[in-house]
Amino acid sequence: MAKKVKYYFDPESLAYRKIKTKKSKKFAYVALFILASALFGFLCFVLFMNVPFLETPRDKIQGREIETMKLNYSILSKEIDQLSEAMAALEDRDDNLYRAYFNSSPIPIEKRNEGIAKKRYKELEGFNNSDLVINTMKKVDVLKKRLAIQSKSLDDVLKLAKAKDKLLSAIPAIQPVKNEDLKRMASGFGYRSDPFTKARKMHQGMDFTATTGTPIYATGDGVVKNADNSLSGYGNHIEITHGFGYLTLYAHLSRYNVRPGQKVKRGDVIGFVGSTGRSQAAHLHYEVHKDGQPVNPINFYYGNISAEEYVVISKLANQENQSLD
Repeated sequence: MAKKVKYYFDPESLAYRKIKTKKSKKFAYVALFILASALFGFLCFVLFMNVPFLETPRDKIQGREIETMKLNYSILSKEIDQLSEAMAALEDRDDNLYRAYFNSSPIPIEKRNEGIAKKRYKELEGFNNSDLVINTMKKVDVLKKRLAIQSKSLDDVLKLAKAKDKLLSAIPAIQPVKNEDLKRMASGFGYRSDPFTKARKMHQGMDFTATTGTPIYATGDGVVKNADNSLSGYGNHIEITHGFGYLTLYAHLSRYNVRPGQKVKRGDVIGFVGSTGRSQAAHLHYEVHKDGQPVNPINFYYGNISAEEYVVISKLANQENQSLD
């Protein structure tokens, strides 16, 4: 399409002449066009690039949600830090108190930290707040790992506590004959004069003199191993296995009150004093064995005698007199 030509009437020459545009005006038109284009582009940038001061209602809602999320993650991160401090205190008590009480080694720090924070977080990367979210998730994963280890440790401590209760119940901790039923403590643990040969030999238990038929008590929880006269010289006797390496023997009984395989509790009447076997008078010969070796029974009477009574019995037991068997 040809460019439209404009004319004006010249009164002097009484003729029409072409209107010629000055170069300065052409430049002004071009500049005005460029300015208008730039302004239009800026307005488009403002509308499509979400400039805050020209936010749409939807943009404002999303902005508030993002700020709320950031605040919630910040609060969550602080709470996780507080839980981590509490967990550290529990771990310290577990290693230095609970396990120490049960003579168990603490959990190595390497095991507590084993496998922590090795998870990949690729799916959380690439967002405006990725660092905040990833750091919080790492803290959660670390805490979950530590909690799992600590939970397992407390289960182990509970097992140790139950075993400790069983141990305390199994240890021979009382006299097999009550003090009011005793005539005297005839002979203690150690080298004594044999009543038959008069030779000095090792006496592996303690002798308690009492009238025939006096009740004899199990000194700890256990299972009756034997209730017979199969051991030479012991006459009617009972052996009780208590676990944890402990065994007790009760000899020269007049009769039994238990049978092999029977479970007994500390304080149960298991038999009665007599003078069967290689015995010079009615009495109970009592032995304690630990891991297959005889030990002095006097070290196990803390369950039913006072400190004063222990001193008296200890003096009598240490006298090198003649045993009754």
